[in-house]
Amino acid sequence: VKKILIVEDDHALAFALKNKFIDEGFITFEAGNGQEGLDLAESEKPDLILLDIVMPVMDGLTMFQEMKKKPDLADTPIILLTNLNDSETISRALAMGLNDYLVKTDWKLENIVKLARQKINN
Repeated sequence: VKKILIVEDDHALAFALKNKFIDEGFITFEAGNGQEGLDLAESEKPDLILLDIVMPVMDGLTMFQEMKKKPDLADTPIILLTNLNDSETISRALAMGLNDYLVKTDWKLENIVKLARQKINN
């Protein structure tokens, strides 16, 4: 069974994602900010992380940078989920190696699960 870490400070979206992934047979963990996400990533070693960018305590891009410093987390697949769609943020994320960047309002839950399966099975 694959493990998904959802790092999202929007409780309604996190709840919807969690329930969808559980329905699809995944084990899920949730964090409300990047620091909690980093701690959970270290303890649970998820197969994939859904990561928001704008969050309290530690933002998603900082969490990603911190993960890259840890050999056991550096290769964990990440899908960025955000409401930001400005080209500067997208360019920064791509430059950091974050190739999957989804604007929340453009994606249905089923499509996020489908993309997650593709990333895990690569």
